[in-house]
Amino acid sequence: MCPSPAVKRTTLLGTWPARRWGAAGCLFLVTVVAATERPVFDVHIHYSHDVWDAIPPEKAVAKLRAAGITRALVSSSSDEGTQRLYRAAPELVIPALRPYRRRDELETWMRDHTVIPYLEERLARFRYTAIGEFHVEGQEADLPVVRQVVQLARDHDLLLYAHADADAVERLFAQDPDARILWAHAGFEPASTVVEMLDTYFNLWADLSFRREIFINGRFLPPWRELLVGHSNRFMIGVDTYTPQRWLEIRETLDWYHALLAALPGGAAERIRFRNAQRVIAEPFDAAGDRRIELVEHPTMPAS
Repeated sequence: MCPSPAVKRTTLLGTWPARRWGAAGCLFLVTVVAATERPVFDVHIHYSHDVWDAIPPEKAVAKLRAAGITRALVSSSSDEGTQRLYRAAPELVIPALRPYRRRDELETWMRDHTVIPYLEERLARFRYTAIGEFHVEGQEADLPVVRQVVQLARDHDLLLYAHADADAVERLFAQDPDARILWAHAGFEPASTVVEMLDTYFNLWADLSFRREIFINGRFLPPWRELLVGHSNRFMIGVDTYTPQRWLEIRETLDWYHALLAALPGGAAERIRFRNAQRVIAEPFDAAGDRRIELVEHPTMPAS
């Protein structure tokens, strides 16, 4: 029975004002609560230098688990943040190596030749499943530093996790047709471009972080529902905790995902929620355990 307008009810989603529900809202609540009981694989978590003091690793891990996230692809500025989370919860965290030492390098890294020695040093010490998330647009993908990153990914059999437009993704594949690319935010591209890219490059997957415009008030932006169902083996979900504030919005962001997934067929929803990332990201990483390098304690990098 739906709650009366005068009360609030505590659910797995937190405490929500009942007056917002109505009959349809009550049905929505039941659907979303059921969805939160299923494991979530989040492929877009950052634990960067401006979060460490406010949210220690143990609390960060607790936040992820409380939201129902059971596996997470983590990349950070600097990589020290990822290693901190991995040491705190190696069964949850799957490390990706970001080229940035600080978040403000996202517009300059592709012209910074010190990036490659930094990546090489980290790759020699720790185990990763991807290089990225890194930002690159258009012709920037052909710069020498980016080309060297593509080569490092090829040499170490790693995914490329690219925050890029379609033009840059095409240029990355031109450098290595066998590359495996995880496309952050589906490039912020329209559905027509996304489907064309997925149909052209079979080693391309996309995350849906920050794509709220595709599902608003319980309705899909055409033709996104058809795209997600027809290519349900190619999409993943991610909160994108790129600022400290985003760590406080994990549950709210996942609420949106659960509503979106509840509007899809069960098999498609399960693939997008967990199974695609498990197959593409976790299984190769877990299977490589015999190559794992012991974690090395190292000094904390300064936050400024």
